[in-house]
Amino acid sequence: MPPPVAPAPDPDAAAIEAGRRLFAGPVVFLKGVTALAALPPADRAEVAFAGRSNVGKSSLINALTGRRGLARASVTPGRTQEANYFALGPRHYLVDLPGYGYAKAPPATVARWQALVRDYLAGRPNLRRAFLLVDARHGVKPPDAEVMALLDRAAVPFQLVLTKADKIAPRAVAPLLDAVAGVLARHPAAFPAILLTSAETGTGIPALRAAIAGLA
Repeated sequence: MPPPVAPAPDPDAAAIEAGRRLFAGPVVFLKGVTALAALPPADRAEVAFAGRSNVGKSSLINALTGRRGLARASVTPGRTQEANYFALGPRHYLVDLPGYGYAKAPPATVARWQALVRDYLAGRPNLRRAFLLVDARHGVKPPDAEVMALLDRAAVPFQLVLTKADKIAPRAVAPLLDAVAGVLARHPAAFPAILLTSAETGTGIPALRAAIAGLA
């Protein structure tokens, strides 16, 4: 029987420091990838951020690294149209995947980059964990559930990260976490700890850094 899904516990001081050191070191944009053949060698631990268009992936990456312009953030859904690779020190890749769901782009373009996301998530051998970002204001939507099912089939571990936590009332947090936990309990590939984050206030950023550092 899988462990119950719950909010992620606070990491200990050593894990927090490991995460801080990792993201305080060199973080370099490596390349944007539009086809699997162009992926860099699978020679280091890799984590990927996936989520619906405009969920806040780029903003969260900028908050993690403390570099405001590292990942391009936009209010226009669908701005990230490549799998953007960042070298996180000498032992990690961090990947900002194109958003799925609604996007202001031609249908053929949307289909192409969403196929890239599906194929990448299902077949990247050094992908240690996918962090599935969900807007805290909206909860899990059908496109998110489709990606969870894909990750289950591919046996890719994923952890759900709620973004934009500063945009919801404190009284809404507990019901939101309960609802999300109920969804995740049906997915065998789900890591049983939900992270609540805000790129604006820094909520959850040290815990997410610690989680990534622990996957080296």
